Amino acid sequence: MRFDNRNAMRVRMDHRHTVNLMGIDGTWKRSCVLLDVSETGAKIEVEGTLEVLQSKEFFLLLSSTGLAFRRCELVWIDGTMAGVHFITAATKRAKAVAGQLSALTGSRPTQGNK
Repeated sequence: MRFDNRNAMRVRMDHRHTVNLMGIDGTWKRSCVLLDVSETGAKIEVEGTLEVLQSKEFFLLLSSTGLAFRRCELVWIDGTMAGVHFITAATKRAKAVAGQLSALTGSRPTQGNK
């Protein structure tokens, strides 16, 4: 199902699916509910303070054992809801190239529709 003018197909969760966010260095952990997910990102409802989400990158732990996870970055916050973008090797390379090009041309890189 497509909604919110997104490029990737999203799957809405019909039942409450509890997952966790964890800092890259493991110093913090937050419980949250996965509301929808796609190949490129997810929408979550965070329990507790959202201040820890200001970290540049963090993990979304999809299983209770931590064996299924995605590296993410925060895209938006609205109340207790947050949108995260999954970071892959390809997206890291694309950002690095865009940064190098913007440094050469003096322009700012633009982000595509997530």
